[in-house]
Amino acid sequence: MTSSGVTVSEATEVSDELVEAFSRLIPQLSSSSPPPHRADLSEMVSSPASVLLVARNTRGTIVGSLTLALFRVPTGLRAWIEDVVVDESARGAGAGEALVMAAVHRADREGARSVDLTSRPSRKAANRLYQRLGFEARSTNVYRWNAPVGRDGSA
Repeated sequence: MTSSGVTVSEATEVSDELVEAFSRLIPQLSSSSPPPHRADLSEMVSSPASVLLVARNTRGTIVGSLTLALFRVPTGLRAWIEDVVVDESARGAGAGEALVMAAVHRADREGARSVDLTSRPSRKAANRLYQRLGFEARSTNVYRWNAPVGRDGSA
């Protein structure tokens, strides 16, 4: 899918370029999460429950990514957008919109009736984008359970 000079495609294999892109992009998304390792990316691209989309600029450089989670529950197929990030140098050039619309189209093709996402209120530009694309704020509570520190044997 191509939009405003940005091309979006599904990552189906892990390359050095993909690993490097995530080492550059994830710190721009979260200061508390390390970039995924090659093995993590391999698991993501091979999983039937996730679709890893990447946006490339006209030079072919990866400038953004998005993960679409697709999973079946008793009420139907659910689609959830996670970890949308566009490189600071490419923001405002259409990569975010192209990624989100590619995910929406993919979810629709798979049979999902809706697509959900969350976005921190501080991400003002992202929130404006989602609203402009037709996403509506839901009246719901979001709860999180955090694993205790050291659960995986670390301190």
